[in-house]
Amino acid sequence: MDKKKLKNDILLIAALLVVAAAVWLAVTLTRTDGAYARVEADGEIVMTLPLDKDADVVIGEGERTNRLIIKDGAAYVTDASCPDHLCVRQGRASKSGETIVCLPNKFVVTIIGGEDGEIDMVLR
Repeated sequence: MDKKKLKNDILLIAALLVVAAAVWLAVTLTRTDGAYARVEADGEIVMTLPLDKDADVVIGEGERTNRLIIKDGAAYVTDASCPDHLCVRQGRASKSGETIVCLPNKFVVTIIGGEDGEIDMVLR
């Protein structure tokens, strides 16, 4: 490999790293704290819970259930009837736009609200 080709490869890699870092910084710095957790089951919104009030709810019935905890401004799943438990391992969601998904149980939690989010309805 000649030196000019190696130099061009290094410059290309450096430029890609700079662009990737800039995109990562832009996304990280513009995220806002969410205000609500919108809970969907089987494609339908079943409830919207405020993140500033602690809650412990079980969503679903029978063999398809997920236990959702709202605590300290974040939502997370602590127990699920699905075989892989990926929703439990997704951790805490607190920023607007973050989601927790359990595909086997058709369960989705989306963090909404905050400074620029829209709220359709709140169930208490």
